[in-house]
Amino acid sequence: MTIPTIERALGAALVPLIALALTAPPALADTPHGHYAQSAAGRKLIDRLHRDKGIPKATTRKLLEQAKYKPDIIAKMRKPAEKTLTWADYRPIFVQPKRARQGAAYINAHRKLFEKAQAKYGVPAYMIAAILGVETRYGRYIGKDRVLDALSTLAFDYPERSAFFTKELGEFITLCVDEKLDCTYDVGSYAGAMGLGQFMPSSYAAYAVDGNGDGKRDLWHEPADIIDSVANYLAKNGWQRGEPIAQPAELSDPKVIDGIQTSTRKPKYSWAQLRAQGVQVSNSPTANTRVGLLKFTGPHGPEYWLAEHNFFVITTYNTSPLYAMAVYQLGREIEAFTHPAVGS
Repeated sequence: MTIPTIERALGAALVPLIALALTAPPALADTPHGHYAQSAAGRKLIDRLHRDKGIPKATTRKLLEQAKYKPDIIAKMRKPAEKTLTWADYRPIFVQPKRARQGAAYINAHRKLFEKAQAKYGVPAYMIAAILGVETRYGRYIGKDRVLDALSTLAFDYPERSAFFTKELGEFITLCVDEKLDCTYDVGSYAGAMGLGQFMPSSYAAYAVDGNGDGKRDLWHEPADIIDSVANYLAKNGWQRGEPIAQPAELSDPKVIDGIQTSTRKPKYSWAQLRAQGVQVSNSPTANTRVGLLKFTGPHGPEYWLAEHNFFVITTYNTSPLYAMAVYQLGREIEAFTHPAVGS
C-alpha cells in the first residue's frame, strides 16, 4: 500500500498498503516490451506458480499473454508525488472539509460495521474512514490501470523493483485463481494496489477479511470486508487501542532542531530525551514513551509534530510521513463531523 495516493486524489495522475522494499535490479528484459509469456522471467514465474501454488501453466501463460506494457506507469513510479511535494502542497489535496464530510457520511451509512470493527480491532472508526478517504475518496476513484497490466509492466520492465513486483504479480494471479477475482478486468493504482483500501496483492492475501461471512473477501464492493480489512491491517501491524497518534510540537529555540534526528518510520527518542532538548507539547506523554519528532514545510514555515507509536503504524500502510499525517488530520476532521460515540 505504499502507492500512488496522489493519482487517486487528483483523479488523473496519482495511495498503500503497504511499504515497497528496494530490491536488486535483475538482468534486462530478453524480449520486446509486453511479450511477457515468452520472456525468461515470465516463463520462470509460470513454472514457479505451478510448482509452488499448483496453478496450471496454461492459466498463468494466458494471463501474461493478455498483459499490456504501460510505459506511463514506469514514468509515474520514478517520480512519486510523496517525494516531490512539500506538506504545504500535499495537505490541501487530502485534508479538506468536503472529504471529511464524505468520510463522516460513509461512517454514518455503515455505522454498525464501523462500531463492530472498532470494538474488535481497536482502531477508531475515523481512522479507518480516513485511510479510505485518502486512498480512493471512499471508492470514487480506485485507479484506472488494469492491475494485470500494472504489475506485469513493473515486474518485467522496471528493473529497479522487478523482484518485488514479480512477487506481487504472482500473489495477484494466485488471488485470481483462489478467490475468483477477474484478472483481466479489475483496475487499481498504477502500482497494482486494489480496492477501496488499495491493498497490494500480498497485503490482500495477508490482511483482507471476510467481514460479512459470505465466504469471499471483496475489497471493491462489500463495505464489511473493506472496513474490517483496513482495521485488521492496522491492528496486525501493531495498532495500540486507545493510544495517542500525534500532536503539534514547539521548540524552545529554532536551533534545537539541529541536534535532533527527525523520524520517518519509527520513534527515535523517549519523551524525556526530547523534552530535555527543548521540545514542548500541550499533552506530555510519560517520560519513557517512545516518540519521534516530525518536521514539515508548511505554508507559513516549519511545522513540528510529536508522533507516537500509532502514527508509525500508519506508515506501514504507506511509508511517507506526509501520507500518515494526511490520514491523521483527515481522520480528526472526520471525527468532528461524526457522532462522538463512533469516533471516540
